[in-house]
Amino acid sequence: MKTFLTHVRDIAISGFFALLPLYVVFIVIAKAWKSLSSVGAGIAGMFGLKPIPGVGGTTIFSGLLVMTLWIVTGLLVRFSFLAALSRAAERMMSKYIPGYDTYKAIAEEKLQHKVRALDYTSALIRLQQYWRPAYIVEKDEHGTFVLFLPDVPETNKGQVLLAQQDDVRVLSSITANQFDASLKKMGKGLCSEYKISP
Repeated sequence: MKTFLTHVRDIAISGFFALLPLYVVFIVIAKAWKSLSSVGAGIAGMFGLKPIPGVGGTTIFSGLLVMTLWIVTGLLVRFSFLAALSRAAERMMSKYIPGYDTYKAIAEEKLQHKVRALDYTSALIRLQQYWRPAYIVEKDEHGTFVLFLPDVPETNKGQVLLAQQDDVRVLSSITANQFDASLKKMGKGLCSEYKISP
C-alpha cells in the first residue's frame, strides 16, 4: 500500500511540474484581465454601453484594452532598449519555468508560422546492427563527433553522446529541417522521399 501511495504521489508531482508553465501563464492572464476589466468597466460606464446579449460592456472594453496593450507593446519592442529588456525577461523565464522554451517554440510555429532553422548536419549513428537518426553538433580534429539523438516525435528532446567517425554516417542529401520534419512524422519519407538506406 505504501509503495502504491508513493507511486501515485510521484505521478501527481510529475503532472504538477508538467502543467506548471500553463499555471503561470493562466495566472498572468487572469491577473491582467482582472486589472484591465476594472478599467474597461469605467470606460463602458462613461459611454453608457449596454450589455449585448451574453456579453457585457466591461468584457468588450477589457478585450479591446488587452489587444491595444499587445499592439503598443509590439511597437515598443522595436526599440533596442525594450527589446533587450524583453530578451532578459525571456532568459529569466527560460531559466526558472520548466518547458517555457518548448511552449514558446510551439506558439511561434502556430501563430507566426515560424520554422526554426536548425544549423546542424543530419546523420545516422550505428548502434549495434541498427542506425539511429542524429544531428551532428560538432566534430573535433581527432574525428570525434558530438551528436544529439532526438526523441521521436518530440524532436527538441533527446540525448547527447560522443561517437567516433566510423560509427557516424553524414547525410548530405537531407537538411536538418527536412530531417526534423520527417522524424516528427515517425520517420515517414526517410526511405521513400529522401532515399536514405542503412
